[in-house]
Amino acid sequence: MGKKTISLSIFSLLILFLPLEHLTVVEAQETPIPVKIGVVVDMDIYVGEMGINCISMALSDFYASHDYYKTRLVLHTRDSDRDVVAAAAAALDLIKNVEVQAIIGPLSSAQANFMINLGEKSQVPIITFSATSPSLASIRSPYFIRAALDDSSQVGSIAAIIRAFGWREVVPIYVDNEFGEGIIPFLTDALEKVNARVPYRSVVPPLATDDQIVAELYKLMTMQTRVFVVHMLTHLGARLFAKAEKLGMMSGDYAWIITDGMTYELDSIELSVMNSMTGVIGVQPFIPKTEEFDNFKTRYRKKIQRNDLNMFGLWAYDSAISLALAVEKAQVGVNSTFLKTNISRNSTDLETFGISSTGKELIQALSNTSFRGISGDFKLVDGQLQSPPYEIVNMVGPGARVVGYWTKENGIVRDLNFTNANTSNYSTSKSNIGSIIWPGDKTSPPKGWVVPTNGKILKIGVPVKDGFSEFVHVTWNPNNIPEAGGYCIDVFDTVMEALPYGVPYEYVPFATSDHKTAGSYNELAYQVYLGNFDAAVGDVTIVANRSQYVDFTLPYTESGVSMVVPIKDDKSKNAWAFLKPLTWQLWLTSFCSFVFVGFLIWVLEHRINEDFRGPFWHQVGMVFWFGFSTMVFAHKERVISNLSRFVLIIWFLVVLILTQSYTASLTSMLTVQQLQPTVTDVTELIKNNEYIGYQMGSFVFGLLKNMKFDETRLLAFNSTEELDELFSKGSRNGGIAAAFDEIPYMKLFLAKYCSKYTMVGPTYKTDGFGFVFPIGSPLVPDVSRGILNVTESKKMIDIEKKWFGDRTKCPDSSTLFSSNSIGLESFWGLFLIVGIAAASALIIYAIKFLRENWHVVDRSGHELTIWTKMNDLLQRFKNRDLSSHTFKNMENRDRESVCG
Repeated sequence: MGKKTISLSIFSLLILFLPLEHLTVVEAQETPIPVKIGVVVDMDIYVGEMGINCISMALSDFYASHDYYKTRLVLHTRDSDRDVVAAAAAALDLIKNVEVQAIIGPLSSAQANFMINLGEKSQVPIITFSATSPSLASIRSPYFIRAALDDSSQVGSIAAIIRAFGWREVVPIYVDNEFGEGIIPFLTDALEKVNARVPYRSVVPPLATDDQIVAELYKLMTMQTRVFVVHMLTHLGARLFAKAEKLGMMSGDYAWIITDGMTYELDSIELSVMNSMTGVIGVQPFIPKTEEFDNFKTRYRKKIQRNDLNMFGLWAYDSAISLALAVEKAQVGVNSTFLKTNISRNSTDLETFGISSTGKELIQALSNTSFRGISGDFKLVDGQLQSPPYEIVNMVGPGARVVGYWTKENGIVRDLNFTNANTSNYSTSKSNIGSIIWPGDKTSPPKGWVVPTNGKILKIGVPVKDGFSEFVHVTWNPNNIPEAGGYCIDVFDTVMEALPYGVPYEYVPFATSDHKTAGSYNELAYQVYLGNFDAAVGDVTIVANRSQYVDFTLPYTESGVSMVVPIKDDKSKNAWAFLKPLTWQLWLTSFCSFVFVGFLIWVLEHRINEDFRGPFWHQVGMVFWFGFSTMVFAHKERVISNLSRFVLIIWFLVVLILTQSYTASLTSMLTVQQLQPTVTDVTELIKNNEYIGYQMGSFVFGLLKNMKFDETRLLAFNSTEELDELFSKGSRNGGIAAAFDEIPYMKLFLAKYCSKYTMVGPTYKTDGFGFVFPIGSPLVPDVSRGILNVTESKKMIDIEKKWFGDRTKCPDSSTLFSSNSIGLESFWGLFLIVGIAAASALIIYAIKFLRENWHVVDRSGHELTIWTKMNDLLQRFKNRDLSSHTFKNMENRDRESVCG
C-alpha cells in the first residue's frame, strides 16, 4: 500500500466535533499556536485505524473543554505499512522534513527499536500506545514513553493462576518475533518462583501456515504437559485455537491461558473461533467502569460503526491527552525550532536532521503528567505506564466473564477493594477465583498433565546389589531378561496401581553388561537427573545432596540411622549385687527415713515410756535400733503414745511395700537372664578406636566420617550374614564392635538375629526411603499421595510380612534387658504421706507440751532470758511425766507391794 500523508489542522477538528454555537467563541479568541505532532501506525490493520480515530476524538474532546489553551496539536500521519524500514523512514521524514515535536507510535515493538534511537538523537519524544515488548525497556532512552503496559506486568497474574491450581509444568506458545520473545524471560522467572518449570517452548512463526500450526500442536500432544500459556496477537491466536479444537486439544485434559495481547481483542474474534475457545482463561488490565468511559464507548460506536474498541484504543486516547497537557505545560510554541548540527558534504539523511529546541522541556512535562484517563489512572514511572490490577476472565460461549482479580499487593482476590488493598496478605488461593468452565465444559480443573501419547514407556532405574535382597533385587532369566522384585518394588507397583490413571513403565537395572552394579546410589539418582532414567525405585534414601538435582516422593519407610551392637548375659553375681535393686537416691532416702522415724518415736515416748529412757548412749542406740528394727518388724519395745501408734501404722505400710519391692527386684536380677549391650555410647567406640561396620555404597559412610570415626577403622558389609560374621569375629580379630545403618536394614537384621544384637544409642535423623523423579515431575505429588494411601492401608502390612516375615515372633531385645533399679520416683508419694503424718504428730506433741508448761515460758524477770526458758523446758522434757497414766499405774503397783 502506498504511503499516505494526512495533515489535520485543529480548525478542521473543531468544525467536525464542536457544536455551531462554539464557533463564534473560537473565532473571537486569539489564534492558537499549532504544534506539529507525528503519528506513525499501520493504517491497513484495525489497531492502527482505531488508534487514529481515538487520537482524533481525544484532541477534539480535550480542546472542547480546554479552549483557553494557547497550543493546539496538529497531527501529521504516516503509514508504516507493517514494515520496520517503512516505520523508520516515516519517522525520519517527520523529524527531518516536517520537524514534529513528538511522534505517537509505532504499533509494533520491532518497529519501535530504530524509531526510539531517532527520537533520542533528535530529542523528539516517541510515545507508543501498543508496543508492549519488555525488551524496549532495555534501550533506556529518556525520550521514549510507553503509554501502554509492559507485557511483563502480567506475568505475576499468570504465575498466581498456575500456583492456585497446583500446576507444576507450563509450556508457553508464542510468536517468533520481538513481541513474543520479550515476555519469555520474565514469564519463566515468575513461574520458577511458584515452583513451576518450563519443559518446552513452542515457537510459532508470525506468518505460519495452517500446516505449521498443526505440526506444532501435534508435537505438544505427544508431551505430558497440558497447561499452555499463549502469547501472540489475535489474528494468529485465533487460527491456533481453531486448529486446536479440530485436533481435540480443547478437551478436559487441557488448560489454556491467554495473555492480554489476545484478551484485548476478543471482540474482534469471529464467533466460531470464540466458541472453540470455551474454557480458556485470560488476563487483562482492569478498566474502571466510569461515566466518561461509557460515554466515549458509545460515541466511538456511533462514529466508527463498530463495537470492538479495545485497550489499545483507550491508551491511544490517553496518550493524546497526556501529550496535549505536556505541550501546553512546556510552552511549546512558535519559537520551537530544530537546531541544525555541523554536517559534512558526504553526510547521510540520518545525520542531517536537527535537534528539537524544546525536546527536553517536553519530555520532562510528559514524565510528570498524571490524570484520570478513560483507561484508568494515567501515571508514568520511569517512562512506563503504571500497572493497574488485572482481571482474570473465563471464555464462555461468545464472550468472557470476570472470575477474579489479581493485584501486586494482594495476589488473587475475589473482588477489588481499594480501601484496604495494602492490609491483607498475598494470596494464590483458588478459592478466591469464581467458578470456571474449563475446556470440554468441565467444572473441575485439569491436573495439568497426562501420560504422553507418543507411546513412551517410563524407564525406571533399579539398583543392583548383593545383599539385603528383601528390599530390592534383580535377577535375569535364561533369556537374559531382567526381573525386579523386593519390598520397594512391591510398594511402587501398589502405589502406581492406586493412581487414578494408568502409567506404563518398565524396570531397567542400573547394571553393567556382566550384571554387576553400575555405581552408587548417588550415581543412580544422577542418571535420573541426566534423563537416562525417568525415575528410580529402590532403597534410595532421601538426603539433602541428592535433592539438589532430583525430586523425591514422600518416604515410605521409617527414617533414621541407628547403631546395632551385640548383647551379653550380665547376671549380677558380685558381692554387691544386693545393692542394685534400689538406686542410691532411694537407699539414701530410706536410710534417712528409718532414722527420722526412730527419732520421732523416741521424742513421743521419752517422757512416758521407760523403754525410751536411760543413759544418753542408751537412748541414742534406741533411736537407731527401733527405727531399723521396723524393717523386719523385730522391735520388742511397746509404744504408749497414741501419736506414736498413728505414725507407726503408716510407716509399717511403707516398709512393707518397700521391702516387698526390693525382694522382687533382687530375685529377678539373680534368677532371670540379664542381657546388656556391649556398648551404649558412640564416644566410647571412638575413644577405644573400635572397628565399625557400614553397608557398602551407603551414605552412612560419609555420616560416620563426619562423626569423627577413623576412615581406616570402617568395614563394609553387603548382607545380614556378612554383618553377623563381622560381629562374631569381634573388633580385635578383624571384625567389628558396632554397625551403623538405616533403621529398616537394622530391623531386618534383628529379625534374623534377635537374640544376639540390639539397637542402642541415639537415632540420627534421615528422611527414609523415597522414589526418585526428575525435578518438577508432575508424577511426584500423585505418587506421594498414593504412598500415603498405601502405607495407611492393610496392603502395606501384607507387603512387609511377605518380605520381612512376622516380626512379632522375635521378641524385642529391649525386653530382655534387666530392668532398671527401682528409683525414688516410684515411692516419693509414700514418703510424702509418712512425712506429713510425722510432721503432724510432732506439731501436735509440741503444742501439748508447751501448753502443759506454759508457766515456764510465761515467767518474767531480768535474769530469765529466752535461753534460760528453753533450758528449763529441755529439763522438763528430760524428766518423767508423772501425770502420765503409765507412771501412775507404776506408783499404784509399788504401794500395793509395800502394803503387802
